[in-house]
Amino acid sequence: MIFSNDVFMRIAICVLGFCGFMVARHIRYHKKTGKLLVCPIRFDCNTVVNSDYSKFFGIPVEILGIAYYCLVFVSYLFFIFTPGLLPNFLIGFMITLSMIAFIFSLYLIGVQIFVLKKGCSWCIVSAIISSAIVILTLMTYDFSSVAQILN
Repeated sequence: MIFSNDVFMRIAICVLGFCGFMVARHIRYHKKTGKLLVCPIRFDCNTVVNSDYSKFFGIPVEILGIAYYCLVFVSYLFFIFTPGLLPNFLIGFMITLSMIAFIFSLYLIGVQIFVLKKGCSWCIVSAIISSAIVILTLMTYDFSSVAQILN
């Protein structure tokens, strides 16, 4: 896999990682302190983030979000400043991780719509950020190099 030299894409993904981290941290802060999580639009964030679906294998979903977005931010910061030192396993890991996070975001949005029948604008913002990260991540890599390796 060849990593694109487009620094703008790396910076955009890094910024998205930071924004996602801040959203997940905002949710975590309100849950931990017991403060009401108010949605900017007419949703019921507090009910959603405190539902039975707010944990995945016992881990609060916002903690998973904090870890994921922090990893994206730090990794792409590394990618920005050391473009020549990118091991293939790290590139493959970031592609895989961003796809898993995107699919998990879709699952959580589905839970809001079909199971809880309540929405959370902060969660939707996080899903949009996750979607943008996976799209930009896939656009950043030259997958033709994979075909060359397989041939």
